[in-house]
Parts: sequence; C-alpha cells; structure tokens
Amino acid sequence: MAAKNFDMIVIGAGPGGYVAAIRGAQLGLNVAVVERENLGGICLNWGCIPTKALLRSSEVFHLMHRAKEFGLSAEGIGYDLDAVVKRSRGVAKQMEGGVKHLLKKNKVTVIMGEATIPAKGKVSVKSEAGTEELTAKNIVLATGARARNLPGLEADGERVWSYRHALVPAHQPKKLLVIGSGAIGIEFASFYNTLGADTTVVEVMDRVLPVEDAEISAFAKKQFEKQGMKIMEKSVVKQLDRAKDKVTAHIETGGKVVKQEFDTVISAVGIVGNVEGLGLEALGVKIDRTHVVTDEFCRTGVDGLYAIGDIAGAPWLAHKASHEGVMVAEVIAGKHAHPVKPESIAGCTYCHPQVASVGYTEAKAKELGYDVKVGKFPFIGNGKAVALGEPEGLIKTVFDAKTGELLGAHMVGAEVTELIQGYVVGRQLETTEEDLMNTVFPHPTLSEMMHESVLSAYGKAIHI
Repeated sequence: MAAKNFDMIVIGAGPGGYVAAIRGAQLGLNVAVVERENLGGICLNWGCIPTKALLRSSEVFHLMHRAKEFGLSAEGIGYDLDAVVKRSRGVAKQMEGGVKHLLKKNKVTVIMGEATIPAKGKVSVKSEAGTEELTAKNIVLATGARARNLPGLEADGERVWSYRHALVPAHQPKKLLVIGSGAIGIEFASFYNTLGADTTVVEVMDRVLPVEDAEISAFAKKQFEKQGMKIMEKSVVKQLDRAKDKVTAHIETGGKVVKQEFDTVISAVGIVGNVEGLGLEALGVKIDRTHVVTDEFCRTGVDGLYAIGDIAGAPWLAHKASHEGVMVAEVIAGKHAHPVKPESIAGCTYCHPQVASVGYTEAKAKELGYDVKVGKFPFIGNGKAVALGEPEGLIKTVFDAKTGELLGAHMVGAEVTELIQGYVVGRQLETTEEDLMNTVFPHPTLSEMMHESVLSAYGKAIHI
C-alpha cells in the first residue's frame, strides 16, 4: 500500500492530541490523528469528565440530606448506583461525539488503530483492516499515561479496582480502602464515602493531597474526617490477601503492621507514561522513568518528533496537555509560540470540599529563597458562602515581600476550582498585590474572599 503523506501526524487523541490536531488544521496543515481506543482519550472517557459527573450526583445527594437546613423537605432519599453510572457514561459519550465532530469539521484525518514509529518521519498503523503506512515531517506523541500498578496491589476488577473499574463499579462498596490520596484517590474516596461507604484512605506521604500547601491539606483532612473518612498518613499497604468477597489489607503504620478487612480496594498510586511499543528507543528518544524527555517547546531531540501531555511528564493535567498541543502545532506551522510554564498551571481536585491551587506553596517559596507575605481568609467571613450553606473553607495567598509578585494561591472550599482562574490570570499578567487590592470584586460573591486574602497579606483585611 502506498504511504499516505501528511504535514503532521498526532499519535493519541486525548486532550493533548486532538487539540494539537485541530490547531494544526486551523493553521493550514494537513493533519492525521491516530487513536487506538476513544477520541478524547482517558480524560474525556475515563477520567476528568465522567468523574465530575459522578461527583455531581454525590454532591446533589449530599445536599438532599441537608434539605432541612434550607427550609425544605425531602423524604425517602436514595440513589440508584447503576443510574448514576449510566448518567456519567452518557456525559462521556456526548463529549466524545463532540470531539469527533470537531475533528471532522476541521478536516483532520482520523485513523483508528495502534501506531508505531518504524523510522523518523514514518508511522505504521495496525488496525483490524490491516496495516497502513503514513509519512510526515512532524510527528506528535500524545499517548498519555495509565494507572501505575504496584506489585501485589494490582487491580483485578473484582475486589481491587483501578480508576476505570471505579467509574463502572461491579458493586457498591460498603467498606472501602483507597490507596493514595492524590487527586484521583481522594475524588473516588469522596464519591463513595458520600454514598455511604465506610472509607479509609492510606497515604505514604506525611499528609493527604501531598502536592498542596500544608495548611490546605490539613484543612481538607479535617473536613474529610468530619464526613466519616479514616485518614492514615505515613502508612503503606504492604500486601492484599484476596478472597471471593473480601480483601485483607496489611497496612504498615506507626512502625507496626495492622490487618484490616475491606470489600473493595481502589488503587490510585500514580501513573506511568505510555512509552512502550512505539519504537522510541530505536529512534534515540530519551526516556526517564516512563516519560519522554523534552525541551520547553516539547521537542524530543529527534528532528520532527514532539511529545506533549502526560507522556512528557508532570504536571499530569489535561489543560497542560491541551496548551502544549496548541504550542507544538504553532511551532510546526512556523508561528511564534510561548512555552507552557508548569508553575503557572492550576491544579484542581473535585473532592468535597474542593481544592485548587496555582504557583508555589508557602514552603516552596521559602525554600526558593523568597521573603514572603502570606494572606488568609476563611469562608465563614464571606456572606455568599454563609448564604450558600458552605461556611467551611480557606483562601491563602503567598506574595514576594520585596516585589509584591503573587507567588502562589491555594484554596479549599465550595467552588474553588472555578475561583482559582482569577489568580491564574493574575499570574499570567504578572500582577502585584497593588493591582489585586485596587480591583473591585462584585458583591455578594465567593470571589470577594480572593480580594480579602490579598488584603490580609498586607494587614488590610476588612472582614476578619
């Protein structure tokens, strides 16, 4: 079969790949995207989107139980787990259809199959129909990542689940163990705990949500424990004894090993990049701990080969992948592109309460040698938060004492995943404390707390 030639071939159609393909097509390039499973990738089909749909169901369920507080009555409150999951899958399917439409609209050639790169500028795609040979001067790796499996803790889909199993559960967990308290682990812990599962979270680090500011982690932990979760920090699951209807976990904590029985275990101990089977080693691509090593423009060092998103390393976030996809398409098209700065990318976790942050934590800023000014404002001091019935939360800002530069912002509480963008824009525009103080925030809104947190850093807070 004669090889098909393109200007740019993207391998993987997740939030990095499909965005790169669309931007490339908009810039006049002839683009093909190769995908082995689902358009939209893990994020859209098995990650960000369906988990948010599940969490929305549990949030509404939680609010129904609080009806009396709001002067309302709701009786016989219950849920149908199958229907909750069905809604989540429907949302994912709708979004996948949207990506398919966008690729078609932008005249991107979509090829379903497994890709390998036999030589520079060549892509071989294996599908049920046979093998197709493609050529392109530019190839973009956007193959993403998968759940890390630790020896002895491997998911089996029966009693021990990965995030995929947790999205389409075979049963409702009654006694649940979640291994790992990063975003994925804590979101599933939050979801199943709200639906009534007796939930224990085990974290190897000294605190839950270990990448967050220590104060935010501590606040979130208190809220999780109030909701009935058991949190075990500085603890390790050494082994799992699997039986037909239960799992016995051997947990090392405080210098001794305790045994606990659970009916379900969710393993959320990180991710590994999908670097195998592509032929990268033979091409001379440098791989470090399952991730492709790149420069700031996502170039791999092999001429015409780029890597974006999770395969290119932390932060493992869909929005980082999308921005890298746009940047790489613009580099390929000969446009002036700006590198993506990891420290200006917000992280959002959709547990209850939500957690969001951007920039440096207080500890990191000090470690980097900054003299800092720190401001804090609690949700309890905000009229909108109290009116919403969400008075538990905190907003924290970190500034450079010398220049007034906003070094970091950290939040826990209702809707903070939406609020964080204000600080993200501020950092992008290189804002100072003065700009933020002189900005008029609308009332009554949760965003006013962002203002007060800045004022607090400089001893000017009004409502605390």
